Amino acid sequence: MASSSRALLFSALFLLSTLSFNPLICTAKDSRVSLALYYETLCPYSANFIVNYLAKIFDNGLISIVDLDLIPYGNARVASNGTITCQHGKYECLLNTIEACAIDAWPDLDVHFSFINCVETLVVEHKYLEWESCFANTGLDSKPVSECYENGDGHKLELKYAAKTDALEPPHRYVPWVVVDGEPLYEDYENFEAYICKAYKGNNRPEVCDAALIKLSKAKKSRNAVCHNKDVSLFDGKRIEMVV
Repeated sequence: MASSSRALLFSALFLLSTLSFNPLICTAKDSRVSLALYYETLCPYSANFIVNYLAKIFDNGLISIVDLDLIPYGNARVASNGTITCQHGKYECLLNTIEACAIDAWPDLDVHFSFINCVETLVVEHKYLEWESCFANTGLDSKPVSECYENGDGHKLELKYAAKTDALEPPHRYVPWVVVDGEPLYEDYENFEAYICKAYKGNNRPEVCDAALIKLSKAKKSRNAVCHNKDVSLFDGKRIEMVV
């Protein structure tokens, strides 16, 4: 009886070890392509990219091979006293922080992206003052985000994103700044799907890659519109400091 139990235990442990180290099981996750979007909420080109380009990968299956990282900070500046100044004024600082809080409050990508996509859709429609309607539109509770903003955690998140943005190599020159597997796409960011497909080394490549790669092979690199990263002194008085 004891020997039978030991044999059963050995078999179970062997099976677990086999599953744990089976490269076929790890391939899908390990071969994902990293996609990072450095953006600011009120740059019209950032909003357009999120709403009309990035959102599509959640529908066409490309998200299955992507690790997406959203960094809502953009061309902002941090002063020596820790205050943050944003390129498009106080509402951009507000929405940058709100979206940072959403990412932190709802770590699930599908959840926080649905909220961010809603807010950026309002930016595209010039209705961003109605951003709070996105809680009801997505069915999400506003409490964790509002608490994050009000208790100062959102400001800490923005400082973290500031450090992450400032550490970019090469440094970002504008937004949206799209990076695929560590390589910036510069102004050709609207073709990001093709770059993801080209970087993907795993099996079972999504069908959308076929058309995307053909398009990339035939087209010249695009020069899509951007919000340039300039020195603070070059902005007018619309740049408003905000302390959270």
